[in-house]
Amino acid sequence: MSLKAEWKPLLAIASVFALFYFLPTEDSRIPAAMGEALALTTWYAREHVLLCLVPAFFIAGAIAVFVSQGSVMKYLGPGANKLVAYGVSSVSGSILAVCSCTVLPLFAGIYRMGAGLGPAAAFLYAGPAINVLAIILTARILGMEIGIARAVGAVVFSIVIGLMMNLMFRKDEIARNQAAMVLPEDSPGRPLWQTVMYFGVMVAVLVFANWGRPQEAAGFWHVMYGAKWWITGLCSILFGVMLTLWYGVRWWHMLLVGLATGLAILLFPAHHHLAFSIGVVGLAIAAGFAGGETAEWLSQSWGFAKQIMPLLFGGVLVAGLLLGRPGHEGLLPSDWIADSVGGNSLGANLFASVAGAFMYFATLTEIPILQGLLGNGMGKGPALALLLAGPALSLPNMLVIRSVMGTRKTVVFVLLVIAMATASGFLYGLIP
Repeated sequence: MSLKAEWKPLLAIASVFALFYFLPTEDSRIPAAMGEALALTTWYAREHVLLCLVPAFFIAGAIAVFVSQGSVMKYLGPGANKLVAYGVSSVSGSILAVCSCTVLPLFAGIYRMGAGLGPAAAFLYAGPAINVLAIILTARILGMEIGIARAVGAVVFSIVIGLMMNLMFRKDEIARNQAAMVLPEDSPGRPLWQTVMYFGVMVAVLVFANWGRPQEAAGFWHVMYGAKWWITGLCSILFGVMLTLWYGVRWWHMLLVGLATGLAILLFPAHHHLAFSIGVVGLAIAAGFAGGETAEWLSQSWGFAKQIMPLLFGGVLVAGLLLGRPGHEGLLPSDWIADSVGGNSLGANLFASVAGAFMYFATLTEIPILQGLLGNGMGKGPALALLLAGPALSLPNMLVIRSVMGTRKTVVFVLLVIAMATASGFLYGLIP
């Protein structure tokens, strides 16, 4: 037996043993924190996996199968036009209302297809950070000034972070670019408009299925919320028609899926998740029977799910154990956080950035959390720092990023986000 080959398993076993051996179970905070970890994971499973992650996995799988590598390299690759690549990546969040975990399958899809590290990193940050609804609610609830600061900061952040990542790992990008130059040319596929419609409908399902309830019971956002499932259903029907006409899925398979989903809606009108689940399972079965590129789409989607889901759930468990849910405490007392983000010192801004980077924020939940912290004395600089670091990063998010682009690049990406959020918060806090 080689000790060199076995030291990692030995260290892992010893660490787990030491954790349980020295665990102070007599402290009442420990069982409460464990309960928070389970509660946060349960909430995550109910609210985010089915409606957020599953559509994202299908979109990521479709990128791997139906988008040519040549197209990705042309517009987002290391040798692409920088203005186009970073311009597209930096405004992506205005279309995708996703959180820091839902963006991961999409990021993994474009990065593996050959997108340059810079544009891919810009997309990774911008996806959850530049959410139009989140910007609007930030301005309305926390003030126009901080809303504008968040919008401008998020766009600038995504571009600067992408450029810095590209610069710091320039040798790696040159090697990827050289490898891409010897790739064979893509054979002509289906018309571009078909691919655009195909992805557009999937993105629409992702966006409208997750449309959040607005605070006011009137106005445009409330109307959209009331119609969210009608719009999602119409998009799903259109998607089924596309699969039948363009992608070789048998029409009667899709008809059976539609009938089963419709029956679930009629029998259980208040349980939209059930109907959505039946639709997803039916779609997977129909795609598998279709064979060819459609079956490959299903296989790629499943591959992303296998890689990402275990890391996400492990990360959510740890985040819940340490920090708890919003309004609840984990191992780290919430008073420590509230007391550490007052004023506008560099330390307060750094603490807000680090805390935001490791906490898990679902889309829009950062706003009421900040509202409470501001009411308890949080400075406006640390508030902006948390807004710029929190929605784009989380502990589960970091674990998955590492599995996609490696430890060094992940550490640099996280440090860039924290450093820029800290500096931006500090400068913003100096404004009278």
